[in-house]
Amino acid sequence: MAMMTVLIVYYIVLNISGFMMMGADKMKAIRNQRRIPERMLFRLALLGGAVGIFLGMKKFRHKTQHTSFTLGIPLICVVHGGLLATLAVMDG
Repeated sequence: MAMMTVLIVYYIVLNISGFMMMGADKMKAIRNQRRIPERMLFRLALLGGAVGIFLGMKKFRHKTQHTSFTLGIPLICVVHGGLLATLAVMDG
């Protein structure tokens, strides 16, 4: 399997996880349950799940009042997009 294929599968898995974590955290917030720590969401974003977290923010209207999320998550998306573009060019 080519490196880019593995990387794409990696990003898909992380972004689905990020989306699902945002939905789960929103439900926990509604139910007044123990929440998913913000640092865990940011770690997942930094590892490559930022797009899923961003889409989860929009879909579930969650963390949209937190400047760290409204600025930080899109910035991480841009960085990962640049990284993927660079790797795609290097891969041929």
